[in-house]
Amino acid sequence: PTKIQSRVKMGFASVACHGLRMSSWIAPVSVLRRSGVRCLTTSVASLASPSEGLDRIRNIGISAHIDSGKTTLTERVLFYTGRIKAIHEVRGKDDVGAKMDSMELEREKGITIASAATYTTWGDHSVNIIDTPGHVDFTVEVERALRVLDGAVLVLCAVGGVQSQTLTVDRQMRRYNVPRIAFVNKCDRRGANPTKIIEQIRTKLRANAAAIQIPIGVEDELEGVIDIIERQAIYFEGPNGEQVVRKEVPAKLVDEMEATRMTMIETLADVDEEIGDMFLMEETPSVEQLKTAIRRQTIGLKFVPVAVGSALKNTGVQPMLDAVCDYLPSPGEVPTVALDTDNNLAPVPLTPGDSNAPFVGLAFKLEKTQFGQLTYCRTYQGVLTKGDFIYNISSDQRRKKIKVPRLVRMHSDEMEDVTHVGPGEICAIFGLECESGDTFTDGSQQLVMENMFVPEPVMSLSLKPKNTTDMDALGKALNRFTKADPTFRVHIDSETGETIVSGMGELHLEVYKERLLREFNVETITGMPKVSYRETITQPAKYDYTHKKQSGGSGQYGRVSGTVEPIVAPDDGSDSEDVDVNANVFVDNTVGNNIAKNYVPAIQKGFEEACEVGPLTGHPVQGVRFELKDGNQHAVDSSEMAFRAAGVGAMKQAVNLANPQVLEPIMKVEISVPEEFQGTVIGGINKKSGTVLDSATQEGYCTVIAEVSLAEMFGYSSELRSATQGKGEFSMEFCKYAPVNMGKQAELMKAYQEELKQKRK
Repeated sequence: PTKIQSRVKMGFASVACHGLRMSSWIAPVSVLRRSGVRCLTTSVASLASPSEGLDRIRNIGISAHIDSGKTTLTERVLFYTGRIKAIHEVRGKDDVGAKMDSMELEREKGITIASAATYTTWGDHSVNIIDTPGHVDFTVEVERALRVLDGAVLVLCAVGGVQSQTLTVDRQMRRYNVPRIAFVNKCDRRGANPTKIIEQIRTKLRANAAAIQIPIGVEDELEGVIDIIERQAIYFEGPNGEQVVRKEVPAKLVDEMEATRMTMIETLADVDEEIGDMFLMEETPSVEQLKTAIRRQTIGLKFVPVAVGSALKNTGVQPMLDAVCDYLPSPGEVPTVALDTDNNLAPVPLTPGDSNAPFVGLAFKLEKTQFGQLTYCRTYQGVLTKGDFIYNISSDQRRKKIKVPRLVRMHSDEMEDVTHVGPGEICAIFGLECESGDTFTDGSQQLVMENMFVPEPVMSLSLKPKNTTDMDALGKALNRFTKADPTFRVHIDSETGETIVSGMGELHLEVYKERLLREFNVETITGMPKVSYRETITQPAKYDYTHKKQSGGSGQYGRVSGTVEPIVAPDDGSDSEDVDVNANVFVDNTVGNNIAKNYVPAIQKGFEEACEVGPLTGHPVQGVRFELKDGNQHAVDSSEMAFRAAGVGAMKQAVNLANPQVLEPIMKVEISVPEEFQGTVIGGINKKSGTVLDSATQEGYCTVIAEVSLAEMFGYSSELRSATQGKGEFSMEFCKYAPVNMGKQAELMKAYQEELKQKRK
C-alpha cells in the first residue's frame, strides 16, 4: 500500500490499510496482541506465494450444546478483531441481532439454524470461522463444518456443563479427528463452577483436559481471568472490554493458580514425553516449553486446553483467541488424504504447503441466492483463481470443464470478491452446479475427498400448498432445500401422490415450513407427523425359493436357498462400534456353478429391494444378514431379471419365517426445569413409557435425562411449557431403534392393512 496510517489510543492500535483489497493481501502488520492491541485490518490474503502464510491460517468451528453462547462468543470475536464496529446480541432489543444470525427466522427464534462462515485476523494470523447451530435438528450443519475445519472451539456453559448435544458434537469432532480447545462460557451466571465443568470434560467426554486459565471471581464477582502459564492476571476494560490489561495475580489467588498450574503440568506429563521427563526429574518447564507441548499434544488429539470467561460480559474472549492461534493447527499441520479414482480409491496424501501442487477442493455447503447457487468450498491443495477451469470429479460429468466465474469470501451474509484463494482457505464460488460433498480438481488428477457422515431422518409428514397455483413454487423450493440440506428428504408417495417430507425432528420441519412462507410466499398444509418405523427379524430362518414364469418363448427361472439371521451387538462386553445393527448384510457363500457368479449381484439387488418394504407395516427392514448358500439356474430361462425376482421372493419368504418385529426410534431427551417441577416432569416421562436414565439437581434447577419413543414426543414442547409455567426447556437426539410393544405393533399392522385396502380400491 502507498499509505498506511497507524494510531495508538486507549491501549489498542487501529491500522487502516488503503490501496489494496484485503482479500488479496496479507497485511505485514505485527500486532502485540498480548498487550491488548486490537487489529482493525479488515482484509487478509497474500502478496507473496499463498503457501508462505499457511502456518498463519486457522480454520476453526465454534460448536456446543444449544444456548451455550456460541453466537454471542463469535460476535465478540468479530468485534475484537475489527470485523464489526458494534456488538449486537442474539436476542437484542435494537432489532439488529447477532451478525452471524443473518436469517430473519434465526433472529426471531434466538437460535442458529444454518452455519455461517466469516474470516478475520488476530495478530498476524488469518482466522476462518464457522458458527454452527446447537440444536440437534440441525446437526448436519455441524457435521459438514467439522469435515472441512482444522480445529474447533468447544463451548460449554459454566452451569450446565457437558450436555446431550455436547456429547454429539464431541463424537463428530472425534469422527473427523478435529483438535479442539474448550471454552467454559457464562462464568458470570449464578451457580457457575468451571472446575466442575473441567472434571466433566475428563469423565463424560473422556478427554485429557486441563485448565490454562482460571477466573478471577465467579458469578456476579467475575472480574477477569488468570493466565496460569504466564502467571498473569488479565482484566478487560473499556465500554466493551476491548482494552486488555495484564497485571500481577491477586495475592488471594496465587495458591489456587499454582495448584491449577501443577495439575495442568501433571496432566500434560501423562501424554507428552518432554514434559513427562522434566516432571520426573522435578524440573520446572519454561513458558515456551509448556506452550510448545500443549500445541504438540492438542494437534495430536491427546490434550484439550480449557479457557474460561463470559462472552456476554466481554471477559476472556481475547485470551481464547490467543489460544486458538497458539494451540490449534494450521492447514499444513493436519494430515489430509484424497482417494484416487483411477487406482481403486487408493489414498493419496495431499500437500497444502506446495503452492504449485494441482488444485483439490471440496464443496461442503450449498446456498441459493439471487445470483444463483453459492457453493462453499475448502481448498485442500493448490491455488484456485477466478477464471480457472476445474472438473467435478464426484459427478458423472467429470470430464466436463467448469469455469470459475466468481470467487468470494463470506462474512455471514455479506460477500467480498477475491481474485484467488490458496491452500487451506475457505471461499465461496458462484455458478457451480454440484452437490454437497463433491470434489473439484484442475483435471490433472482424478482425486475425490472422503464424504461426510449424514444421519438418517427420523420424522416425516405430508405437505401440500394451500393454493394449488403454488405447486410449481413449492416444487422449486423443496428442490432447493434438499440440495442444500442432505438430512431434508422429499419423495412422492407412489400410491397416494402425496408429497412427503422427512427431517431430523419437529423443529427441523417447522423451520422449513416457515421458510416456504417467508422466502417463497407458499402457505402449506401439513398432515400428521409420521414416525420412521423399521422392521427386523428376531430369529434365524432358512429359505428355499424358486422364481418360475413361463409365458411363451424363453421364460424366467431362478432358484436360491440359504439362511437369514438377525444382526445383534455382541453381549460379551467387547467393543460393538464396528457392528452396525441397523444395516443389512448380503453374504455369498455359494460353491460350485449351480449359480453363475454373474447372477449374484442381481440376487443382492433383489434382497436390497425387498428390504425397502417390510411385511408388517411397509417400513424398511434392517438388521438382517442374508446368506446365499445354493440355488439352481436354467440354461435358457435364467437371467439377471429372474434372479433379481428370486432374491426379492426369498427375502420375503425368509422374513415371514424369522418372526419379524416392528422397531421404533427412541430419542435421548434432556430436560432442564426449576427444581419444583422435577416430579411433574418425571411423572410425564413415565406416562409416555419412557425410561429415566439420570436426574441431577444444581442451584435450583433439575436436569432429567431419559429415553422416550419419538412417537410420544410430538407436541412435547407445548406440554412442557404448560407444565412448568414456561420455565422448562428440552433437547433430544436420536438414540437407537427398539421393539414396540405387541399392542402398538398390532395397531400399526392393522393400520397398514387398512391402507392397503384403500389403495386397492
